[in-house]
Amino acid sequence: MTETTHTQTPPPGPAGATPQGRAGRPRSPEFRLAADALSGLRQDLFHEAFAYRPLPRLGEDSALVRRRSGRMREYASWAPHAVVAVLGMVGLLLGLARADVSGVPSLLCGLLALAPVLLTLVRPAGAFWLSLAASTATAVIGADEWSGWPWLPSSFFSHLVVLTVVAIRTRPRTAAWMWVLTGVYGFFATSILGRPDYGTDVNQMLVLSALILLAVTVRHIRREAQQEVTAQQTVTAHERSRRTLLEERTTIARELHDVVAHHMSVVAIQAEAAPYRVENPPEELQKAFVTIRENAVAALTELRRVLGVVRAEDYEVPDAPQPTLADLDGLLGNVREAGLTVEKAVTGAVRELPQGVELSAYRIVQEALSNTLRHAPGASARVEIGYVLGGLGLRIVNTPPPAARLIKPSPGAGHGITGMRERVSMLNGEMTTGPSPDGGYEVTVFLPVSAATATEGDA
Repeated sequence: MTETTHTQTPPPGPAGATPQGRAGRPRSPEFRLAADALSGLRQDLFHEAFAYRPLPRLGEDSALVRRRSGRMREYASWAPHAVVAVLGMVGLLLGLARADVSGVPSLLCGLLALAPVLLTLVRPAGAFWLSLAASTATAVIGADEWSGWPWLPSSFFSHLVVLTVVAIRTRPRTAAWMWVLTGVYGFFATSILGRPDYGTDVNQMLVLSALILLAVTVRHIRREAQQEVTAQQTVTAHERSRRTLLEERTTIARELHDVVAHHMSVVAIQAEAAPYRVENPPEELQKAFVTIRENAVAALTELRRVLGVVRAEDYEVPDAPQPTLADLDGLLGNVREAGLTVEKAVTGAVRELPQGVELSAYRIVQEALSNTLRHAPGASARVEIGYVLGGLGLRIVNTPPPAARLIKPSPGAGHGITGMRERVSMLNGEMTTGPSPDGGYEVTVFLPVSAATATEGDA
């Protein structure tokens, strides 16, 4: 039986403003404290006091429900409602058991004890006011010369139950207000209506209700503390997971650097030293070694940049310009020196595109041509670039490799196509891959570019 209703009171003025009196003077702290207290009272017990707020059933995470199965699990979710109904029936029996009244008055006393308890299930704040009214009516109907005024046994028990249930369903501030109003009611009922001194039952009511409401308040505070601890543990677990991830990424980066960078450095050094180990090397061989060294150095530079991104989330990319479609001729010249015959065709009005589109297009062409070198050695390729109104179109197609080839295809891990798809998906583009009609392979990509973005790029 847990429900806490929090109603926020709008501030009386701008943030930091001091309330002004009629003469324009600032209000005292005592006045503001009293005004806030009365505002809280109005929000807790007067504003929409009889609004419909049904008591929810126990959730699946409740221990009482979790330990049951089948139909008993369904019944267990209604346990709070059943407890309140049983307590209401006890109040009804106390009213019927009055020895000094019988017949209709006895039945009315029992019903007046039952009604407020049952009302706590749907209208908790209204049940408190009904309990005070029912206590007065019960005392008028069943008291003998005001004995037991203002609470008879049935109304005494019923009011304690109402205070407890409403306090559980609301919040500690509401419980405090109900206790104060109960004391005020007892004072006026005993002093104004014929008894100038506090009755014994009033003192008992205040003491017992204070103990019960204190226990409920401690329960609320404990639950809020548990929720705060749980939330803090969740944040701590997230931070621990994030730190572990960064440590793993740093470890991977270090291992990649130790392995890949070492071998690439060896390749670059050997490519530079190889021509000097051969007497009168052919010019083609010298050019091939120069190309190998340049590619190894470029790969090392890219590797260090990528490893920097992997090592830390706040890594700042160097100011070196990223490749764009304007650098495509250099890429094509590089792959031609590697033995791939490639042609380029450009259609449409060439214009500057956003940096992300330019970089992704360059990387897609680079990966497609690398796949051609790896999987179809000896084949020729064609790169088609189309500047259209809605974006950029790419088509990279290669012919089937010749039957008599000296170099065997090199199988890859299959990450090249995946990487291209990720780049295209990031830009909300479209990509298709598959065999071409002549037996080769074709990659077709469309990267959308809005008119406004293209205009900004041109500017």
